[in-house]
Amino acid sequence: MKVEDIKKIAVMGAGDMGHGIAEVALLSGYKVAMRDIEQRFVDKGLARIKESLEKLVEKQKVTEENKKAMLANIGIFVDVDKAVKDADFVIEAAPEIMDIKKKVFQALDESAPKHAVLASNTSNMSITEIASVTKRPEKVVGMHFFNPAVLMRLVEVIKGDKTSEETMKVAYDLALKMNKVPVRVEKDSIGFVYNRVNAPNSILLGAIIERGWATPEEIDAKMRKVGMPMGPYELMDYVGLDVAYHGALYFAERLSPEFKPPKWMKEKVDAGTLGKKTGKGIFDWSKGRPEINLAKAKEDFDPTDLIAIQVNEATKLLEGGVVKSPDDIDKAMVNGGGAAFGPFQLATGIGYDKIAKRCEELAKKFGVKAFEPTKTLKSGKI
Repeated sequence: MKVEDIKKIAVMGAGDMGHGIAEVALLSGYKVAMRDIEQRFVDKGLARIKESLEKLVEKQKVTEENKKAMLANIGIFVDVDKAVKDADFVIEAAPEIMDIKKKVFQALDESAPKHAVLASNTSNMSITEIASVTKRPEKVVGMHFFNPAVLMRLVEVIKGDKTSEETMKVAYDLALKMNKVPVRVEKDSIGFVYNRVNAPNSILLGAIIERGWATPEEIDAKMRKVGMPMGPYELMDYVGLDVAYHGALYFAERLSPEFKPPKWMKEKVDAGTLGKKTGKGIFDWSKGRPEINLAKAKEDFDPTDLIAIQVNEATKLLEGGVVKSPDDIDKAMVNGGGAAFGPFQLATGIGYDKIAKRCEELAKKFGVKAFEPTKTLKSGKI
C-alpha cells in the first residue's frame, strides 16, 4: 500500500491524543472515524474538535466552508467493527497500559480490512509486543504523535521486529502529508527517541523533589529564565501525571528499576490530581496556565545537568542502532518539545569532555547508574 491509497483513517480513542490525531487527519483531507469505549467520551472528543476548528476559523487558518466540510467527514462510534470496517489506516490512542493496547489490537485485527495498516500512538511501549497479538505484524507500526497533536510537529515512526519497509514508508509518508516532521526509529526500543532521551531527566527531577533540594516552581522558574518555553514540572502536568507515572513504571519494568516513579508522583496519581486535565497536579491549573514566579528561580541549579544526561542517553540510542544518526535525535528533540537546539547541537558547544565529567559526578552524587557516561560519550567521537 502507498500513502495515496489511504482515503479513510480510523482513530481508536477520543481523549487528549485521540481527538487531536483525528483533527490532524481531518485537516489533511481524510475521512475519519473516531471511536471510544463510551458515547460520552466520543461526544466530548467531537466537541473539542469543533471548538478547535472554530478557533482556526477565527484565526483565519481555515474557512467556515472548510470547517463544515471537515465536520461532515467525521463519524463517531463506540462499536469497533463499524468504526474500522472501511478504514485504510488505523491509529490507536488508548491508555498506556499494555494489556489494554493488546485487546484493542486483537479487535482491530479481526475487524479492519486486510489491507489496513494498524498504528499505535504509544509513547513508550514495544510495537513488536503489540503486533504479536495480530495476524498481520508486518502491517503494525508505531506512529507516536505529541501533545497537542494539532500543534506539535514530531511524529516518531517506529519499526517493530516484523514491520515491513512498505508499512514504514506509508506511515512516514502519511506523517509528511499531515504536515508533520517524521523521524524513523529503526529498532523497537523502550521510549523510542524523545521519551527515552528525556527519561533520565525524570529520575533527576523526581530525586530533587524527594530530597527536598528544590521546589518544582524554583526549577521551572530557572528553566524559563534560560529560555525554555515551559519548565519540566509544568510539562509533566501538561502531559498528565498519570501518563508520566505509567511511562515510568514501564521503564522501570523493562529498562531499569532506577526509572521507578517517585513516591510524590504516585501520591498525586492515587489522589486523582493529574495536572492540567484535572485542574490540579504539581501546579494549580484551575484558572488556566499556572503562574511561575521567575523571582523564585533556584540560581544554583545548573540546566546543563539536564542536557548532560540527555546527551548521554542519546548516545545509548546510537550505540544500539535505534536511529541512524545524531541528526535524527536532534530533529526529534527540537520538534517534539519546542527546544531551540537538540542535545548533540548543545553538546558540541559545551564540550563532550565536560559533559562526560558531569555525568560521572551526577552518577556518584545521586547513586544512579543510568547517569554513568557511555563509551561513546567518553570517546567524544559522535
